[in-house]
Amino acid sequence: DFLPLKCDACEQIFCTDHIAYAQHGCTSAYKKDVQVPVCPLCNTPVPVRRGEMPDVVVGEHIDRDCRSDPAQRKRKIFTNKCLKPGCKQKEMMKVICDQCHKNYCLKHRHPLDHDCSGAGRPLSKAG
Repeated sequence: DFLPLKCDACEQIFCTDHIAYAQHGCTSAYKKDVQVPVCPLCNTPVPVRRGEMPDVVVGEHIDRDCRSDPAQRKRKIFTNKCLKPGCKQKEMMKVICDQCHKNYCLKHRHPLDHDCSGAGRPLSKAG
């Protein structure tokens, strides 16, 4: 049967042999094919709204909400961000300035290296 049929996902025209999503390799099948993916790390279902790509949503779950050990260890090792403007370095432990009491990376830990606004003269402990 070669009657034209319109795919409800990508809206292209196919015959009855190729109307199935898998038969014509439909790139929009995720919009209609509703599935609940399971996180490969914590084995919990990850809700996916209609129209979202399941792979992207599971990836965001692993980066933010996953409760598995590998995901939490990866996320929490370096959580102490340097407060020097423009620096994106994170350290495993807090490095607090004695004068302004803010957290910095090892490179900017001395008052002279982060334009310290704390009380007193900015001196490093080395000299």
